[in-house]
Amino acid sequence: MAVEQFVSKTLELLQEEREAEIEETRLWKENISMKDLQNKGVCLLKLHIGSQSTGLYGRTVIVLEPRKHLGFSSLPSNSFGPGDIVGLYDSGGCTEASQITTGIVTRVSQTSVSVAFDDLKDGLSFDTDGLYNLLKLANDITYKRMKNALNALNRYSNGTATNLISVLFGDTKPSSQSQPNEVEFFNTNLDDSQREAVTFALSQRELGVIHGPPGTGKTTTVVEIILQAVKQGQKVLCCAPSNVAVDNLVERLARCKAKVLRLGHPARLLESIQKHSLDAILAQSDNADIIMDIRKDIDKAFMRMKKPCEKGERVNFRREIGELRKELKIREATAISQILKSADVVLSTNTGACDDGPLKFLPAEHFDWVVIDECAQALEGSCWIALLRARKCILAGDYKQLPPTIKSQKAASKGLSLSLMERLIQMYGDSVVRMLTVQYRMNSAIMEWASKEMYQGRLTAHSSVERHLLKDLPGVTCAEETNTPLLLIDTAGCGLSEMEATDEQSKGNQGEVDIVELHIKALTEAGIKAKDIAVIAPYNLQVDLLRQKLSTRHPELEIKSVDGFQGREKEAVVLSLVRSNRKGDVGFLAEDRRINVAVTRARRHIAVVCDTQTVQNHAFLKSLIDHMTEFGEVRTAFEYMQDIVPQNYTREHKDTKANTLGSSSTSTKQSVKEAPNKVKKGQKKSTSSSNKENPACSEKCTKPSASTLSEEQQNKNRYAEIRQLVENFLKDLTQSELQFPSSFNSHDRLLVHQIAEQLGLVHESRGEGKDRCITVSRPRESATADELSQAAEEEEKTLEEEAISLSPSKLQSQSPLDLKSLHLERMKREQQKREENAQQKKQQSSIPPAQNLSSKKSKGLYYTNKDKKRTKAGACDIAAAAAPDHDFDTLIKAVMKADSVCSFVKCKASVLTLGQLCLFCNRQYCLSHHIPEVHGCGDKAKSHARMRISKEGVLYAGSGKKDKSVDLNKKAYLQRRLDSKLKDMASQRKPKNKEKDS
Repeated sequence: MAVEQFVSKTLELLQEEREAEIEETRLWKENISMKDLQNKGVCLLKLHIGSQSTGLYGRTVIVLEPRKHLGFSSLPSNSFGPGDIVGLYDSGGCTEASQITTGIVTRVSQTSVSVAFDDLKDGLSFDTDGLYNLLKLANDITYKRMKNALNALNRYSNGTATNLISVLFGDTKPSSQSQPNEVEFFNTNLDDSQREAVTFALSQRELGVIHGPPGTGKTTTVVEIILQAVKQGQKVLCCAPSNVAVDNLVERLARCKAKVLRLGHPARLLESIQKHSLDAILAQSDNADIIMDIRKDIDKAFMRMKKPCEKGERVNFRREIGELRKELKIREATAISQILKSADVVLSTNTGACDDGPLKFLPAEHFDWVVIDECAQALEGSCWIALLRARKCILAGDYKQLPPTIKSQKAASKGLSLSLMERLIQMYGDSVVRMLTVQYRMNSAIMEWASKEMYQGRLTAHSSVERHLLKDLPGVTCAEETNTPLLLIDTAGCGLSEMEATDEQSKGNQGEVDIVELHIKALTEAGIKAKDIAVIAPYNLQVDLLRQKLSTRHPELEIKSVDGFQGREKEAVVLSLVRSNRKGDVGFLAEDRRINVAVTRARRHIAVVCDTQTVQNHAFLKSLIDHMTEFGEVRTAFEYMQDIVPQNYTREHKDTKANTLGSSSTSTKQSVKEAPNKVKKGQKKSTSSSNKENPACSEKCTKPSASTLSEEQQNKNRYAEIRQLVENFLKDLTQSELQFPSSFNSHDRLLVHQIAEQLGLVHESRGEGKDRCITVSRPRESATADELSQAAEEEEKTLEEEAISLSPSKLQSQSPLDLKSLHLERMKREQQKREENAQQKKQQSSIPPAQNLSSKKSKGLYYTNKDKKRTKAGACDIAAAAAPDHDFDTLIKAVMKADSVCSFVKCKASVLTLGQLCLFCNRQYCLSHHIPEVHGCGDKAKSHARMRISKEGVLYAGSGKKDKSVDLNKKAYLQRRLDSKLKDMASQRKPKNKEKDS
């Protein structure tokens, strides 16, 4: 490709991108409310000034913060970053009339944003008590710098970078030294692929490309290359598209005692490397005291201008400030030039290497090498700002991760999104590329998915990280969460749909937020530090919801979008994919590289919370779900949230008023067909271990091997084995009950419930957690109607719990019977029982009273409830049994006597003086038995407490006040709905026709 063609095409595409950015900003201002802009992450409302100071080159830096006195401790989720152009507006809005000035963002944290202003308007001063709005503007400076660099490329001739330009555009092929020098490595721990990459980079004359997948030590390799270049006496200019990537390199090079200089404002740099910034080194130079005095004089002049003074004095102050700034620039220029020439490695962002920055004080041929890290995430136009300064370049990055951010889809499709690194790989292939293949970050289970899907299966995990888990960290206990590298929490069919926000660019899912909170709680309780955990969400609205829920309880927990974690890593990562809808729409989750970045941030544990039915509509996401299902642990949202209402989730939404049993079961099967149908490894292990722990049951309950039988056949065999055990129990009359081992998995327990239900046996789950087991017994002939109904309720609850604990893959493989058919069968039997009871009552009504009373006495005047606590019959029942029907006086005495004694069985304590009336059974108890859980009303008390808390917000009178505040998430959602409705009404409003005066 000729240079002229490339420059003209790129300038055209940059102009399209620039116009798209300007148009987007214009539409934001004209058609979208301020709150919607803030929800989009491009605007921050009602900020106040926390501090003001004078920065490098005499710029005024102000720190804007939320109103902490009103309880706003952190900024809402936003897309502001260092280098962004922003407009400062008064509280009236974001119109041209309300704009105060424009500036550049120098630093952004969760609690403040710092903005630098170059030339303030005459007499402009900031009101520390006032409120300001901040709006992101089209980045004119970056565009101008790229345009200037491309024009310089077009005019370039006979300079240091002549040969490099020819190679990068294919006019000449890359060359290398015939006999490369033997390299003595500074870092002796480099692996073979890293050593090869370093040697290759040193031997190349013009171009070397280092492809570093996640965790493969790309930064380590780049640092070694730079140190080797410095050792050879080369001057190196090192750049990257983001400040974070540059700071990381500065930190690593500083440890190796290299003479490094970081260009950029100290306010936007990490604290650990601020001492290497130009401003910090300038402060230690010979001119430092004079420069500091000049800055103090400028600050004093500004302070005097704020005080009431005459017009003539104000003019004098402005003139004094102007003269001081001129002197400051002259002094700084001399000092900066000396500092730049003494540095071996100068580091800056791509746009920071421009001619109008500090590098203008250096001659054009000063640098020998240009190293661009994270090259795949930068526009090629920005790379040329630095490339024209040297004869050789080393490009490092991973073009399988996040691409450059581009507003114009039209420009992106025409080639603007193609990075320099990717273009050169397409042009020259492997001849200019060395790929790092050993990764030092992820557990092999996490790595294998990315390696297979993105890197041709070439990655291998280093032995130090291959099997490491969270439980291996100091102070961390061994739990289910800390013992698995892959955890999939599936919300399919649980009704946890994404929020129907009016803003198409922002989505949220409150159900996933709640699940993430519970998982974070489990991790921290196991001993994981919050600073070692990252929560990643693809949407700003979800990031906001997560911060509202988690930031207060876990201040050190990092919650960001995918873009915010590029180049980072954490011990544990929780990824919320948000999307859950009937259309199966995944939005921009379809960007493969974005998901690759999110997953590969994790070192020991990755938990993905998602609706598998929705996300599996995209092939790349489906590969992730399949991998986690096969090699990790799968849980349903039911295991985290007991109050979820299950839904029969179907892809085709049809409004049918009546569904037959067959269609219902069919829809249930269809709803889980798309879910992963592979049995997780953990389940297989638990089955094999159960056979070892229970040798008596091992022969009868051993599953056939998966290699010889299909999964469906295995399930049929398993069903037949369990049914045979139950039938043998029925034949053996010496056994009162059959207890199955606690090692049975959820699917096996469900089969036991189904078989017992079909055979009319009593089946009950006992124990909690790992000790949970099922017992099957024969039905009791003397069971009362109450006991039967209660047993039916327990059976139904147990059956539902077993079904809930199953993953979609297990549900797919179960026998044809489903919950609905079992429920209908149970209802049919209950109807038969009620009819039998009605017939028995009719027969009892025909029996003489005396015989009836004697039968009552023989049965015992006691009732049995769910908690197995026995209580006496009511006072009237006892009196009726003790006195003849015609003796009214005796009846009254019997009632009084029964009512004066505790109603608990075998308790004869008097309740006349210290009796307590139970609100749930309306009976008197002594102080020893008046607690509902003691005398048998525990369930009623619990349900009453839940109802009271849900309605009144308090457990009992005096336990607190009801929280009447509106939920923040609901409030934000309602506000967006209201704004949208008002906007629609405003657009539909028609002006009234004015009547003409007659």
